[in-house]
Amino acid sequence: MRSVRLCIVIALFALTASAQELPREWIDPDTGHRVVRLSDEPGSASLYFHQNAYTPDGSKLIITTPTGLSTIDLKTRKIEKVVEGRVNVIITGRKTGQVYYNKQGVVYATDLNTKVTREVAKLPARTSIASVNADETLLAGIIDEGPPPPAPIPGATPQGPRGDSYPGKGEMMERRLAERRPLQLITVSTKTGEVKTLLKGTDWFNHIQFSPTDPTLLMFCHEGPWHKVDRTWTIRTDGTALTQIHRRTMNMEIEGHEFFSGDGKMIWYDLQTPKSQVFWLAGYNVSTGERTWYHLERSEWSVHFNVSPDGTLFAGDGGGPNSVAAPGNGQWIYLFQPELVADKTDGVWPNPNQFIKPGFFKAEKLVNLAKHNYQLEPNVTFSPDMKWIIFRSNMLGPTHVYAVEIKKATS
Repeated sequence: MRSVRLCIVIALFALTASAQELPREWIDPDTGHRVVRLSDEPGSASLYFHQNAYTPDGSKLIITTPTGLSTIDLKTRKIEKVVEGRVNVIITGRKTGQVYYNKQGVVYATDLNTKVTREVAKLPARTSIASVNADETLLAGIIDEGPPPPAPIPGATPQGPRGDSYPGKGEMMERRLAERRPLQLITVSTKTGEVKTLLKGTDWFNHIQFSPTDPTLLMFCHEGPWHKVDRTWTIRTDGTALTQIHRRTMNMEIEGHEFFSGDGKMIWYDLQTPKSQVFWLAGYNVSTGERTWYHLERSEWSVHFNVSPDGTLFAGDGGGPNSVAAPGNGQWIYLFQPELVADKTDGVWPNPNQFIKPGFFKAEKLVNLAKHNYQLEPNVTFSPDMKWIIFRSNMLGPTHVYAVEIKKATS
């Protein structure tokens, strides 16, 4: 027993020493941009790309760690544990700045400053929650009414953090779509716990996210192999105004990984016409229905895209050797400057909403991810001050949270 304890101590020491040996900050020699490791604990990760991870004042970032949830002060880079134990993070509230998470069928919220935790809602059986609305009055998720899932196989390796890729994912998505499981798209009141059904169906409802500014607007997708589903939809929290955001018009056209702009006015999504051939980041104005499509090269396609808080810049996390853009996809963190094609029609259109505003991205490489294993997707987000792009990576071995400075280093 004593030898076993000694081995454990040695192993923990080795892990700690390994983490300490990783560089804290460097200039990427291939791009000239400064990269900073924000996390200390190996296995730390930033949130999924459309989950809000920042406090309303922009001062703190929430991350997951192997032992719970922590905040990173974006000015001092001080790390502070706020939640003990593994939990399923939902979002950082846009009104209070509290972090919402699910643990054993109960949604909790923890104040990041006082660490005071409150119970928000006990969930019905087989309910999963994915989002909190802008005024923090509603949760949104699904109730699975299908047969109970099989018990986990003893000794099986669990899937990685949300948003990861893994071998066999394509086959899993085919099987899951074919199940036609009955689901309910629901909201849950954060005050009373009342559950309201917005939509019933046998489509696979997923990627559920509230508008960051409109507490009554919910976006979701029909999940599955993208070339077989009409993916992106919105609905109001009273169950009305079910709207399809993009309608496919060609065989093997795909779109997905949708997300809202910071002001909630636009929905952006990866669009390929057709799959693996022609690449766009497409936008839909939720008020007017106007569409904007930015073209990008194969090498610049990214698993996930994101937009700056003011809507003027975009970012991407590149893709691995097994991505839909392979071969030729670039393994980089990208910054994109959008530019519209010049309009020479003098505004003489029968109906402007019938025409797509075309444009293109001017790409800049920020971080070389040649050594990153894309089974872990980097999931880029802009810092609130728009000076940094935050991402997670295993490029140095263990998974950590990193930031790359948008402005090129001067030395």
